[in-house]
Amino acid sequence: MYYLVYGVLYGLSLLPMWLLYGFSDGIAFLLYAVIRYRRGVVLSNLVIAFPEKTDAERLRIAKRFYRNFTDNFIETLKLLSAGPDFLERRLVIDNPELLDYYYDQGRKLHAHLGHLFNWEIGNAAIPRLTRYPFLVAYMPVENKVFERLFLHLRSRTGSIPLPATRLQRAILPYRNQQYILALVADQAPGGPENSYWLNFFGRPTPFVRGPERGARIADIPAIFVRFYKVRRGHYRAELITIAEHPGVLPEGELTRRYCRLLEDAIRRQPDSWLWSHKRWKFGWNPELQPFWIDDEKNTPTT
Repeated sequence: MYYLVYGVLYGLSLLPMWLLYGFSDGIAFLLYAVIRYRRGVVLSNLVIAFPEKTDAERLRIAKRFYRNFTDNFIETLKLLSAGPDFLERRLVIDNPELLDYYYDQGRKLHAHLGHLFNWEIGNAAIPRLTRYPFLVAYMPVENKVFERLFLHLRSRTGSIPLPATRLQRAILPYRNQQYILALVADQAPGGPENSYWLNFFGRPTPFVRGPERGARIADIPAIFVRFYKVRRGHYRAELITIAEHPGVLPEGELTRRYCRLLEDAIRRQPDSWLWSHKRWKFGWNPELQPFWIDDEKNTPTT
């Protein structure tokens, strides 16, 4: 079954981008207007994030999001057959000297990402743009065919995928060498109690603790990677130091900084974040007070 699925998808990936983007436009229209895939979730999230905008403004963001959403998958499909020249044209790092700065110091590096389009192009392109081995934490999928397919896709250009569910064990072979560990840190945590809570777009929101804990324990520099879209299919990445020495920060500070950088990136290009994700599925209640890390003046009262 794997080879059948791979063969079909690989054949599709050989199509020219103008034709693939035509498919993307059609699929985006179907998802938004006909199937209405998670449309309620998308619009609800946009109301939470942008209460100051009109319904018409939020609808425009939603429509652009659906096209970016399907473009993300079409561009990922293209990566099955794309060569180095394709990647060189599709992603440029604004300030690669930041990677050289930490590498020349002999330090490891944690890259904290968000679900900003197109993170899969970033995964494929970055190994060619740095001297670091590029480790990527990923969430395994239950379907064995697609698990194998995504592992192939994410490793064919040099990335080293590590399962987030077994990350501490999977990273052991690399513990004595320099590396970048990429962590997509904006996903909803597994439970509200095992989280840091702080305001995100003005709403109490849980964030996973793992990315901060790993950086603080080993005092590994943490950077934020802001992917942003220049034009269709072409992206840039701005690298921003979150903390050069996380080990000296008080608990929660690294997550606070990451949260503010992520929110700023989303506000700059609001249609380029994964709004179909149920990011606010956990509500705040006073029993979660011990996990609140935001400024005291912003502590929820209900």
